[in-house]
Amino acid sequence: MKHTEPQSFLGKLYKYRTYLLGLVILVVGIASIVGVQAHQKNAAENATTSLAEAKGPTPHEITVQQKRLKHKLNRYLKSVTSDGTASVSFYNLGPTAGSSAAKSQTTRQFYKQGKLATSANAHTPMVSASTYKLFIAAYLFHQNHLGYYDWTLTEKEGFQRMIVNSENDFAEGVLDTYGLTTLDDFIASEGWYTPTFVANQASVTTAYSLTLLLKKLARQQAPFNHLHDQQWLLSLMRKQIYRTGIPAGAATAKKGTVAADKVGFLGDTNNDAAIVTLPNGQRYVLVIMTHGHGQSGFSGFPRMAEITTHIQKMMYDPSIVQGLNR
Repeated sequence: MKHTEPQSFLGKLYKYRTYLLGLVILVVGIASIVGVQAHQKNAAENATTSLAEAKGPTPHEITVQQKRLKHKLNRYLKSVTSDGTASVSFYNLGPTAGSSAAKSQTTRQFYKQGKLATSANAHTPMVSASTYKLFIAAYLFHQNHLGYYDWTLTEKEGFQRMIVNSENDFAEGVLDTYGLTTLDDFIASEGWYTPTFVANQASVTTAYSLTLLLKKLARQQAPFNHLHDQQWLLSLMRKQIYRTGIPAGAATAKKGTVAADKVGFLGDTNNDAAIVTLPNGQRYVLVIMTHGHGQSGFSGFPRMAEITTHIQKMMYDPSIVQGLNR
């Protein structure tokens, strides 16, 4: 009888190597197919998510929310002006270029310049008090651009005192030199309320006219179209010494908010007209004109501060854009 040596394990593997190799290839192939399909599924899901994020809210969704917020602000402004002793004008300027607010497409669209602007009692003429000095500034810049006015050291010092300390001598000197009618003609040419200056009467203007002026200043438009003039006036307005109105209210709403403003106070009149910049780069124009309520000196400034705080918190609540991005 013939005996056969038992095969070793390695020998058996060698004998069936072809079958084993095929099995390995099959397993690897199946695993590869499953992996590719999973990758494609994840990629598709990520692409869909990215596309949704990139698209953000639709224009219709943004418009609807803008109308809601604007209506809400208008209701509030009507409530604080209902007794006729106040006028308020709000105009959103949109975020400054390169700011953190400007980096969000949704934020840029929602706060697009002027889309949230509204006012109450803003076309009613009110005693301007020293806010009229912004019209003086505009007129002098215009005259300088035409070559009819030179900024001597004396004029520069007087202009600075007029804006920072709200002193009257420089502004009254301009009115005496050029005449009330000349100043009113210039104001009318800009589309602002006239007559502002009437002999032997307190100067008057509207919150809307001051808003139009501040819009031009913020946007570097004539008569503030020379960068040096614009920056000089804004720097003086940021340094003006009466800070308990709009500047205080804006800072209360958001720490670090800066207001470049011009105040006015005369008898029971307390006014403030400002360009406000939030830490994230959002900007807006706000004009508040008040009288009555037994006001004297600066007693109406806390009233303006309270209105400012309420408006800024309402209009620039971060949850508004967050809600749109959901």
